[in-house]
Amino acid sequence: MVELAQSSEDNMDSQVESNAEQIELLAHQVGVALEAGKDVLATAESCTGGGIACAITEIAGSSVWFDAGFVTYSNEAKQRMLGVQSATLERFGAVSEDVVLEMTSGSLDRSNASVAVSVSGVAGPGGGTEDKPVGTVWIAWQRKGQSGQARKFCFSGGRHAVRQQTVVAALNGVLARLCR
Repeated sequence: MVELAQSSEDNMDSQVESNAEQIELLAHQVGVALEAGKDVLATAESCTGGGIACAITEIAGSSVWFDAGFVTYSNEAKQRMLGVQSATLERFGAVSEDVVLEMTSGSLDRSNASVAVSVSGVAGPGGGTEDKPVGTVWIAWQRKGQSGQARKFCFSGGRHAVRQQTVVAALNGVLARLCR
């Protein structure tokens, strides 16, 4: 039984390492694409707690293409820092398409960025509901002057895994929209 536990831990460590390498590669690719397009990024994060901004700023020279990261973990911070409407939060909840779209728009209004990404989700282990179980994450992307796009994800695993998967999906989405 000890061997199984060790093997499970080894697999988890391997997955975390793999995700970390993927995040580093994606952050670098996002930086190259932003710089090539003369774009600047802002992030608005809830469940990732600044993980996207951290990945971006690990890249040397990111100050050329990264302007601001908003960590708005509470509903009050989402309202105060990003202008998310209290009525939106009351009607749809923090983990919703409407809220992440308002977060993205608010981050563009409150920064010098031309592109923004926002995330809000239930990382766990608690906090999930029948409608929004642990692993439910909404991500939105928006280019200044255009409408935002949002997508719902249902990630699996523990809190760290959900947060890492969110960072990967957010960066993949930024990259996809820059390379169109």
